[in-house]
Amino acid sequence: MRLIQNMITIAECPTPECPSNRVIKIAVIGGSGVGKTALVVRFLTKRFIGDYERNAGNLYSREVQVDGEQVAVQVQDTPGVEMTNNAVLLFPDHVTRSVQWADAVVLVYSVADRASFDLISGLHQQVVQSGGAQPHGPPPPIILLANKSDLVHLRQVDPEQGPLLAAALGCSFYELSASEDYSQVHGAFHRLCGELAKRPAPAPALAVATSNSEKRRSALIPRPKSPNMQDLKRRFKQALSAKVRTATSV
Repeated sequence: MRLIQNMITIAECPTPECPSNRVIKIAVIGGSGVGKTALVVRFLTKRFIGDYERNAGNLYSREVQVDGEQVAVQVQDTPGVEMTNNAVLLFPDHVTRSVQWADAVVLVYSVADRASFDLISGLHQQVVQSGGAQPHGPPPPIILLANKSDLVHLRQVDPEQGPLLAAALGCSFYELSASEDYSQVHGAFHRLCGELAKRPAPAPALAVATSNSEKRRSALIPRPKSPNMQDLKRRFKQALSAKVRTATSV
């Protein structure tokens, strides 16, 4: 697994370090302490690490096989979203940029943290409003993950509440434990990657905009012919001669 860099300067694939022709971009969003980083690392490396430093918004990348196709998966791990005392959802700009960059979004809450579950509806609304990687297109596909299902004695969210919320939001739902079961984590992310891999790859927005701009310009203004080198030399000599004559007459 390769840590690329933070969200502010994301390096798009394919690159020499990431040669796949197809890139799948996923943003993972949720409250603080729900296990977002643990889920991402578990999916990409199969390893579980119990303690992490405070999330700075890292982007992870790895090539995987999806239905026989080699694809590069980039996963943006975002800092935890918080709720103010006035019940206002704090949705930082870098999280908004993550959503706009992503092809799909994974919303995460912890079954041992009721407050993280209560954030999900607001997060879903923000994701829908922020849109996805396609300008002016529909919001990205969203799935809902309930993490830490192994903490039975600390559970604050009933097992049936997650599926009910997912159904109301129109999301796929998975309850799992990043610490205990790699197969569950892999299954959830892999199915999402499989769904995205079946979709046509989005055209780069800048390339499309440039192409459209060139077409409009060529339709309205004839493209001027480039002067040849002999013509340029002739004009240059004429300009020099004019300056000499002017200087002599003075």
